Amino acid sequence: MLKKYFILCLLTAFTQLTVWSQTNFYAVDSLREIRISFYASDWDYQLDSLYVLGDNDRILADLIIDGENYDSVGVRYKGFSSVSVNRIKNPFNIKLDYIIDGQDHQGIDKLKLSNVIQDPSFIREVLSYKVCRKYMPASQANYANLYINDTLWGLYTNVEAVNKSFLIDHFDSKYNSFFKCNPENLNIQIGGENSNLSNTHGTDSIDYYPFYALKSDYGWGDLYNLIDTLNNVSDSINHVLNVDRVLWMHALNYSVINFDSYIGYGQNYYLYKDQANQWNPIIWDLNMSFGGFRLTDASQLYFNGFDILQAQEMDPLVHHNLISVSPRPLLKKLFENERNRKMYLAHIRTIMEENFLNQDYFVRGQSLQNLIDQHVQNDTNKFYTYSDFTTNLTSQVSLVASICPGITQLMDGRSTFLSSYTGYSGEPTISNITYSPQNFILGDDIWITAEVVDATFTKAAYRFGKNERFKSVEMYDDGNHNDGISGDGIYGCKISNCSNSLDYYLYADNDSSGVFSPVRAAYQYYTIQTTIQQGDLVINELMSNNISTVTDNSGKYEDWIELYNTTNAPVSTAGLFLTDTAGILHKWELPHQIIPTNGYAIIWADEDGGQGDMHANFKLSNLGEQLVLTNTDSVVIDSITCLTQADDIAFARSPNGSGPFIMQVPTFKANNDFINAVQEDVEKVIIYPNPFKNVLLLNSKQQVEIRDILGQLIFSAESTNRISTSNWGSGIYFISLKDKNQTVKVIKIK
Repeated sequence: MLKKYFILCLLTAFTQLTVWSQTNFYAVDSLREIRISFYASDWDYQLDSLYVLGDNDRILADLIIDGENYDSVGVRYKGFSSVSVNRIKNPFNIKLDYIIDGQDHQGIDKLKLSNVIQDPSFIREVLSYKVCRKYMPASQANYANLYINDTLWGLYTNVEAVNKSFLIDHFDSKYNSFFKCNPENLNIQIGGENSNLSNTHGTDSIDYYPFYALKSDYGWGDLYNLIDTLNNVSDSINHVLNVDRVLWMHALNYSVINFDSYIGYGQNYYLYKDQANQWNPIIWDLNMSFGGFRLTDASQLYFNGFDILQAQEMDPLVHHNLISVSPRPLLKKLFENERNRKMYLAHIRTIMEENFLNQDYFVRGQSLQNLIDQHVQNDTNKFYTYSDFTTNLTSQVSLVASICPGITQLMDGRSTFLSSYTGYSGEPTISNITYSPQNFILGDDIWITAEVVDATFTKAAYRFGKNERFKSVEMYDDGNHNDGISGDGIYGCKISNCSNSLDYYLYADNDSSGVFSPVRAAYQYYTIQTTIQQGDLVINELMSNNISTVTDNSGKYEDWIELYNTTNAPVSTAGLFLTDTAGILHKWELPHQIIPTNGYAIIWADEDGGQGDMHANFKLSNLGEQLVLTNTDSVVIDSITCLTQADDIAFARSPNGSGPFIMQVPTFKANNDFINAVQEDVEKVIIYPNPFKNVLLLNSKQQVEIRDILGQLIFSAESTNRISTSNWGSGIYFISLKDKNQTVKVIKIK
């Protein structure tokens, strides 16, 4: 194998921190102009009626966003508690592609405009999301002036929807199980369930409807498995849940006293199951952060609410240290683990130091105030006075039934309390992180070392590509882990069979506290990369006339391309491109996938990215064409010229992974040499007819197993010479003759 070139190890944030299509639209220092022109003159009555009936239908309108016109959008009210039929300034949910399929604004097909009903400062939601996005996937947010039928309706917060576009940006997928966790009716009574993930239901999905809204095509079984594991199989929680992502969400909510959330009454978040099959919480609805909502059933002590002083001094482990009135497994189960508690408090320390102890939040708050000052004055439908607006950044404002804390009033006291909390400080230090060898090839072992002071436990967490979960390996200062002399403060560990892309971070703790490096881990991490070279990853097989061989995830017979990893290490597809147009080398970027050692990946060439992540934006020509696999630097990894293909015949390398291309029957996601190895089987046992329709016959009784092209077992028998196939789908099947140790390919036709 050729030596790879090393790419400098850098502190790397999640890719969504780079460039998004929505970045300009949601730029925090910009203010949008949105104009709605309803078709119906009684639009307010129609919207009120839909809200009262609980109907999520929409009414039609035309829309102008910053001067750009959009026809036939669908409008309804947004949310529940902030809506009232007696209120002029209600929040809006606008769907641009309601009638016109594919209609969007800069890639955005849904607008969510909040009416700022719970926030005299006007800045809680925008400021909170700004902090959140440093540590976890979270919506972008800014402001918009809303006009209805050419009348200024008021200043709104413009918050990025948590939808499939959001999932693509943050998780590189959008088809996995996805839920909004918001109860239909918030139960604030003792023992209220809400969306708290307590195990109170069986396997019937209808029992979950009042608490969880399914946003994907499937997922109820996955949700039940999460709830069951969380409550009953604590040792397996890390397998089904991104624990660190949950700890970050809790740390943010507790830091800024955002109790209109899971820590309050179990609501206002999303759950998405990522490509690593782990559930990730997604924070949502931050308009009442910074103490705007002061209710929780964390204990009987706070059940009837808590005042500003209690908010400042709220124990960040209250759900662990006190008895919760209602079950909170997403807190209780995680906080039962001492190391999780130390990690959680380390996250709180990072939030405090990067945003509040340094007064960065106050500077940002002033900037937001200055940006919207005149627009707040112009908003005649706002719920608070202009004086309330100018005051509430620093001082409390009296409301009809309560008091809204000043943001700095709350957070300066909160910062002081948390910075003296047991477990907040006394952490180890991590420095001088290195790795070796500096120049390595795929499959090499990588040694990670670091200088760690005052630690009793140290680990490295790593993964081979961002769609994998992080695995952990303990680091030692024993002289046996490339760490120098035992006891010299240098800790080391080995990561075996390194991929071309390695993400990692370090963690250390002692009896007092824990610390991460980088401190925003695992949302940020260190990256080491090598360059994939020719022969490492190859185009191994393709089919341009897939008539009846194999279907994609939507049940369609589409063109497909098979990639094969020839190396002795997993390969990440990050930064790779595939094209059928020689002049456009970066035509389609591969999703981030890990192809295992000597493993395969299938790309559907169907121009239908809406069906899944591995669907390219081009099709294969029946007449033949060129396919080119390149990297970010346009270096060609593999290139082939396809020939004209017959129906259900593949164009494949023989020998597998290295040989020239030949025409043969397909071996979908399998070794191409297999077909050549079984051709002689028909000489020993006659299987007929082939192709077949409703029955298969053998000239003698045999012990058989039959699998489809995906390897699924379809039929087995100890002794038979007649097999009914009427309920089989058309396509390719493989008959394994156990007595003969032989395999025969057969084809069913319609």
